[in-house]
Amino acid sequence: MAKAAVGTSNITLVLIFSYLLASCIHFHIGECQYQKPKRNASLFIFGDSFLDVGNNNYINTSTLDQANFWPYGETYFKFPTGRFSDGRLVSDFIAEFAKLPLLPPFLQPGSQHSYYNGANFASAGAGALATTFEGSEIYKIGGRKFGFFNLGDLGCLPGLRMLNSSSKNGCLEKASNMAKLHNVELYNVLLKMEKQLEGFKYSIYDFNSSLTERIDHPSKYGLKEGEIACCGSGRFRGILSCGGKRPVGHEFELCQDPNMHVFWDSYHPTETIYHQMAAEMWNGPSNFKSLFQCL
Repeated sequence: MAKAAVGTSNITLVLIFSYLLASCIHFHIGECQYQKPKRNASLFIFGDSFLDVGNNNYINTSTLDQANFWPYGETYFKFPTGRFSDGRLVSDFIAEFAKLPLLPPFLQPGSQHSYYNGANFASAGAGALATTFEGSEIYKIGGRKFGFFNLGDLGCLPGLRMLNSSSKNGCLEKASNMAKLHNVELYNVLLKMEKQLEGFKYSIYDFNSSLTERIDHPSKYGLKEGEIACCGSGRFRGILSCGGKRPVGHEFELCQDPNMHVFWDSYHPTETIYHQMAAEMWNGPSNFKSLFQCL
């Protein structure tokens, strides 16, 4: 499928984002075909719940890895789509900035997979370990331009912050340290790949600093709450009970205005945060916008 996708357009772009299982985000743009008319890039998305727009609606998995029930999707779509957010995700906004339509889940029955605009293959719970996905599916078929996220501060997610019993409001240090180690190795690997792979170019978005800034200083970004999730239960609403459909329990709390929160549920940001971050990565120092341009 990937080979066919690369061949159907002048520029193709692959977005990969996996968060909780020590992973990253990757963009891919193929070579420009100057003899063909200019057109928008195609967007191909792989990842976990941070980018899943509903693929897990159609696989046999538990409700822990699904978000196809209220109140997910309550703000923008007004109904649950399978996105782990109150509304749209980073990939939805990147598609908008690139003048592409919202991409439906690949597994959605009846979808016409022409790949002209791209496809979303992300699945909640997916990993990015070498044993499950090495990522070399992409360079060998023509990928040359990549954009990466580093890993956010895992210990400060409400679902992990609540596990820190030694401090009332502190992050879970062990998880935060794992994220730091991952980010050091990510930078090292990218430097090696840049030297070893001919034509390999990349940009990187500092997701860690961006998320930490909003957690620590929510008011600077038009928010009121940086630590407590909008939907969930327990300390920081860190128990993943949002929607009352998961085996962790049926009772949950829901805030009045998700736009004022950094986190929607125990692990995932609100649409407001996704929008802000997408705008930063598109126009900021990481300049993902340039990945859609012929050079």
